[in-house]
Amino acid sequence: MDRKPARSGDSILETNLTIQGNRLNVITKKVTSWAAIIAVPTFITGFYGMNVPYPGFSRQAGFATSIAIMVIAGIVLYIIFKRKDWL
Repeated sequence: MDRKPARSGDSILETNLTIQGNRLNVITKKVTSWAAIIAVPTFITGFYGMNVPYPGFSRQAGFATSIAIMVIAGIVLYIIFKRKDWL
């Protein structure tokens, strides 16, 4: 096999592309984390927004429960992603 010697310009370009790829991965992790945190309250709101009876239907406790679940889920996901250094 004829293998050409690596030129310094090629290695600089490859290093630059690797750095850009790593930065893109970090940004993607952050955006994905925030999307997951936002998706949980959206799902719960959508579930409780349907016009069918659900746990706590037509009670003050049902509304408080849904708010509590959304807040707690958001906080838990934030803590998990922060510990994994995704945020």
